[in-house]
Amino acid sequence: MQQILPIFPEDIKMVNYQVGFKQMDDFVHYFVNGMPVYCHQLDDKNGYRYVLATLVNHNFCSIKELSEALGVNKKNVERYAKDLRQKGMAHFFNRKETRGQCYKFTPEKMNQAQGLLDQGYSQYRTAKMIGVSESAIRYHIKAGSLKKK
Repeated sequence: MQQILPIFPEDIKMVNYQVGFKQMDDFVHYFVNGMPVYCHQLDDKNGYRYVLATLVNHNFCSIKELSEALGVNKKNVERYAKDLRQKGMAHFFNRKETRGQCYKFTPEKMNQAQGLLDQGYSQYRTAKMIGVSESAIRYHIKAGSLKKK
């Protein structure tokens, strides 16, 4: 078998001696030994997570090398690699993005809270009755999604 030398273009940022990446247009392309192997759009978070996990799980580079080259937290890369090993590729592409969303304060509870506030209940009493924190009620009143009587 003939060995092919890795030849990388000059404008590629190297992760280690065999892995590099480059942004072209709205895509980020990843190269292993000079060959393009993965790409994702700039704003595709799940594709980005999948590519990092794949690079680590195929032993193309280490978690430390990736985190230093990309400027991301090592724990995040470890979590992506672990999720790929345990949950598979579908975990990255068939899930809803739930970060930054309140899982307890559902639209139904929002309606219940507004009804209780309209009846004259206090913020504390309303929170206890529907099973959320008082600070959640205060936050939504301040944000304007709930109206205090």
